[in-house]
Amino acid sequence: MVGPKRHFLPLILISFAAFIFYTFHQSSLPSSIPESNPDFTLRTPIRNLNPISHNFTFVIKVLAYNRLESISRCLRSLAAADYLGDRVHLHIYIDHFALADASSVDQKLHESHRIVEYADGFDWKFGEKVVHYRTSNVGLQAQWLEAWWPSSDDEFAFVVEDDLEVSSLYYEFVKSLIMNFYYNASNYSPSIYGVTLQRARFVPGKHGNKLKLDDKTRLFLYQLVGTWGQILFPKPWKEFRLWYDKNKAKGIKPFLEGMVTTGWYKKMGERIWTPWFIKFIQSRGYFNIYANFLHERALSVSHRDAGVNYGKTAGPDSQLLEERSLDFNILEMQPLSSLKWFDFCFREVHPGKVIKNLEELGALLQSLQKRDSIFLVNLFGVSDAIVRNLLCHFERLNIRNYILMGPPSDSLFDLARRGHPVINVDQFVSSVGLYKLTSQGSSFETIKGILAKAYVIKKCIENKYNTWVMDGNMLVTSDLLLESQDSNDDFCVANNLDLFYAKSSSSSEKIWANDFVSKVVAMAGSLARKDSATHGSLSFVYILTKLLEQNDARIKRVDETSFGMKIGSDNVSKSSLGDKRLVYWSTEMGLDSIQKRLEELNLWGIDSDLSCTAVVCHNS
Repeated sequence: MVGPKRHFLPLILISFAAFIFYTFHQSSLPSSIPESNPDFTLRTPIRNLNPISHNFTFVIKVLAYNRLESISRCLRSLAAADYLGDRVHLHIYIDHFALADASSVDQKLHESHRIVEYADGFDWKFGEKVVHYRTSNVGLQAQWLEAWWPSSDDEFAFVVEDDLEVSSLYYEFVKSLIMNFYYNASNYSPSIYGVTLQRARFVPGKHGNKLKLDDKTRLFLYQLVGTWGQILFPKPWKEFRLWYDKNKAKGIKPFLEGMVTTGWYKKMGERIWTPWFIKFIQSRGYFNIYANFLHERALSVSHRDAGVNYGKTAGPDSQLLEERSLDFNILEMQPLSSLKWFDFCFREVHPGKVIKNLEELGALLQSLQKRDSIFLVNLFGVSDAIVRNLLCHFERLNIRNYILMGPPSDSLFDLARRGHPVINVDQFVSSVGLYKLTSQGSSFETIKGILAKAYVIKKCIENKYNTWVMDGNMLVTSDLLLESQDSNDDFCVANNLDLFYAKSSSSSEKIWANDFVSKVVAMAGSLARKDSATHGSLSFVYILTKLLEQNDARIKRVDETSFGMKIGSDNVSKSSLGDKRLVYWSTEMGLDSIQKRLEELNLWGIDSDLSCTAVVCHNS
């Protein structure tokens, strides 16, 4: 009996060892929902995804001055982050103290040298570490502006003021954003200048809307720069630096009326840099990516230590979001098309609306504010400066319902990028069948414009909107123009001005049927085929008036001088405008003369960048 037991003993030991190995091996493999980490499914690691670019470079720029406790807390938090095995560089810029007060030089030298010594000895194992110790005091503006010049379009800078503290999750989140909104062509927009890790805290436009976001909004775009944790994209930053250089050299100030930040600049001057950047952003129509983590949480927190911005320490502005408090997938990225965009007034804008057919026009009309009237503005032959000035006055008058129409051009598409709804007339008229018509030579562009206007009015009437159709040689000076029509008239035309009004009513809708639009096109084509001497009749208002008369429509004819003022070669003054609701000029008048006359009337509202000189918020 003893013999056989000794023969089985090695087999038993081998089996037991195999069991132990199998158990250990299985326990070392990650399960789909491990019991030890109930939040495992709330993050999707990006380590194993394809590299976003072989040249992708991430550089941290820490801006320090005289706060040892602040910079030590900041650097420790940066070193505690998960960099996914990437090479990440750390550059520390230490500003020198001012030499004005000689009595405390020794103490200040001691403080500065302690900071330099700490930065020198700080262990940074993720990439190169470079310490820049300035020889003189340059201030916060130069610290920001001189910290980075991108070496390529694949280099990104994270600018960190020394009183910031970051979450260990920040890099994985930022890299995921860059992958999705910079390197992913389907999600890329040239309007995005960066990402901020701070939460949105205020609206810089005076009388702007309150910061309100629903709980489901995780990512959104907002024009305001977020200096408490700003990641900068290379191309817009280079563009800004060159713009700043030009404006600073010419003595131009970053004044933007209607903005709180302009008051900051008037008080603090060149000690701060944000008013410069905000003016640049407004002139270019750029946006920043923000996150909404709820419960005042953010991936970067400013402790608001005493310094340039705060006379005394104010304490942390937010709750730092760490992995233990995650209750959502921080790396879940929505497509860019589903994100909301907000301007400096925290008013939602809708970039990229280029209307190419009737279906898209209908969708646009459904998205507009449900007010009485829509302005349809013809941009054929109108300079960029005139268009931008018109839009600034629309903003001042709170005219939100407007559509711009013109031929395809870089200028038209740039207006759409900035959030202005535009109609690409060439594609629009092709979609409704104008391609079937024979080209009428130089008159063909005019016919396309006439057809586009006719179809837009028809669609507006069907959607219960009144419509004003105006050319680019006009400038509305009062929103009373919206309320100036007699309720008994369905249409209104000016005697000698291409200005037309169509009211939405059952009678106007009955007249404006498909066969009426066909008659508009037929009459335009007929006029175009006649001698060039009659081409002055090839105008939208002329054709509409003739056809509406044939349909016994209720038309009101007005003398444009009764409500409008024509400007020309003679000097004018603001008092001469009186109660006129419209300013207009000859299409032959030169841009310089138009600008001069409008400046005399205080109606020129753009600067040398063709951007509005003021941000005007209307609380909604």
